Amino acid sequence: MQTTLELYTYEIITKDQPELIVKAADCLARTFIGVEAAGKWVQEPMVGQLNIGYEDFYQFTKDYLDSTIEQGYCAVAQDANQNVVGVLAGDTNAPEIIGEDIFEGSFYDMNVILRVLEDVDKRFMEDYKIQNGHEIKDGELLHLFMLGVIAEHNRHEIIQQLGNRLIAKASSQGLKAVLGEATNPKSIRVMEKYHNMKKYIDIEGNYIVHKYQDNHKLSGIPENVADGTYILIKEL
Repeated sequence: MQTTLELYTYEIITKDQPELIVKAADCLARTFIGVEAAGKWVQEPMVGQLNIGYEDFYQFTKDYLDSTIEQGYCAVAQDANQNVVGVLAGDTNAPEIIGEDIFEGSFYDMNVILRVLEDVDKRFMEDYKIQNGHEIKDGELLHLFMLGVIAEHNRHEIIQQLGNRLIAKASSQGLKAVLGEATNPKSIRVMEKYHNMKKYIDIEGNYIVHKYQDNHKLSGIPENVADGTYILIKEL
């Protein structure tokens, strides 16, 4: 039996690898929009609930990678045929709160997701400032933004390997913590089990969560599929 390290190769990609960036964006977009992998349907619940198509989401993902790739926190897994079958993409930017709709046309519904992320990010930033005595600065935290795995085999091993690489790099570069917004129970389990992250608890002892049932655009998501978007963190 081959080990996963033999089945897949891993690397952190750079701006000098445009073909890999395209493949990475495709892998992420397919995972979020919905893909059959290892006999199961994989889809991000908010994207599934809203009117968001592959082309728009691919372009959003590609733009994100293009703007953050030089920070060095996009790891990919490739199979023996150089197909990208797993991606974990992050950045070290302080969370940005835009506070208004920025997506238009066929991608308008993406504003709903943006506002969910901004809601939890804003509350996290305010609480972080209280607990740490200063606002979050660029280069202080590793923000794990998107995970996508379309491999048929050893999916959990891929997640572990991708996370290990980015978190080890963040630690070696002196970052203080790893941060993520988990939009469903599967993401929470992955972050907890494979990256040793935990749900962030604010100064009042509460989780920071945006409940889908309280959002009229997302209340159609069954609670047994996902109840909300949570902030997770791991101190380094």
